[in-house]
Amino acid sequence: MTYQQHPAQPGHQPPPPPGMYAPPPKKMSTGAKIGLGCGGAVGVFVVLGVIGAALSGGGASSGADKPDKVAAAPKREQQAKDDAKSAAAKGSSDPEKRSAAPEAKPKAPASQADRFKAFVNKNGTANEKAAIAHVTKVQGADEQNDILDSVDVYTDFTGGIMGPHQSEGKLIASAFADWKDSKNGLVTIYDAKGELLSNGNF
Repeated sequence: MTYQQHPAQPGHQPPPPPGMYAPPPKKMSTGAKIGLGCGGAVGVFVVLGVIGAALSGGGASSGADKPDKVAAAPKREQQAKDDAKSAAAKGSSDPEKRSAAPEAKPKAPASQADRFKAFVNKNGTANEKAAIAHVTKVQGADEQNDILDSVDVYTDFTGGIMGPHQSEGKLIASAFADWKDSKNGLVTIYDAKGELLSNGNF
């Protein structure tokens, strides 16, 4: 049996003889790898942009359907001024409406110390109520994470831990433990000079 050989064509390699492995494929150059990596990153950003535009309502909004917030604010202010003027004009003719109710001022949020005192005055013992009257400041009571909660309570007592007010400091720490609860909390009571008065877990 004879095998027919094809004439060699330029740029074409002859097939390998039977029993031999094909040569390994050429490796991709570094520049090609970087190009594909950058192209992939750009593709990801394009896909994310399309998804973001779809979620925000189509993306291509002319702006005519949404009111301009900057332009709307002066209109609202002017409307409020006009309403106030008309109310004042109407109120001047009716003396009962003018003296009915003064304007109520917005109430400032209570401090941590005020909330602590209110709790103890409502739920505490007579000794705790007397001791809590000396609290001037509470820090850290609102930031709790149950990992390491640290609260500082400042008082107007003097003398530090060896002074005559250590027992009041213990009462304040105990009252604080009734007010707040943490898996790993430490409340520290300080005197007027910032010296340690007492501490306790809560």
